[in-house]
Amino acid sequence: MFLRLSEQYRTVVQDLAMSLQALSKSLQKLGVTATCYVCDDGRDGSGASFVAELGDQHMVRFLVSDFGISWVESRNGRELVKFEGAEAIQELQRIADNLQKSRSQRSSSCSIQA
Repeated sequence: MFLRLSEQYRTVVQDLAMSLQALSKSLQKLGVTATCYVCDDGRDGSGASFVAELGDQHMVRFLVSDFGISWVESRNGRELVKFEGAEAIQELQRIADNLQKSRSQRSSSCSIQA
């Protein structure tokens, strides 16, 4: 049972790493400074580090690895909030939802101008 859970968690980490890469690229296309670094040696585990600057010295950092999942939001270099586990993933979803809204508004304004 525990080996199965361990493998499922590793799959979640890999899925999150791929999603973070895609989110980083999407934010970059919108002009947001965002980076994602992925490490995966194929043996000992994998993980990713995602950082995005949301403006006004407002930054978010999402870390995922075999050791855990965390979300840290900071402004002016001071930590505002930190979430771990499922709450961290929910915050990541909030950013993705806002990205989708931003894309929808952009395409609407482009079609109105055309």
